[in-house]
Amino acid sequence: MLSTEDLVKAGLYDSEEAVIQDSLRCLLQVRPGLRLELAVYWYQTEDISLGKAANLAGVSFEQMKEVLRSRGIQLRLGPETREEALEEVATLRRHLRGQSG
Repeated sequence: MLSTEDLVKAGLYDSEEAVIQDSLRCLLQVRPGLRLELAVYWYQTEDISLGKAANLAGVSFEQMKEVLRSRGIQLRLGPETREEALEEVATLRRHLRGQSG
């Protein structure tokens, strides 16, 4: 059975942590439903913004709002600080660039 240690010993990765990080990144690309579930979880527990949750889930702002509403999750709309507002703008810009490319 393949292990993270095998990939490091073969010189394919520098560390087992790198193997795990790459594996998780690939898993979330292949199974977008997991990205959505993770974004919902983080929205509920980590106090991330709606824009950041949408970006993480790979869905639009409006789609994320609908997902949260359909699950009975109260929406937190609007940044509370200037820093949060700037972070949301940056997140939305990255998301929009990803859609146009």
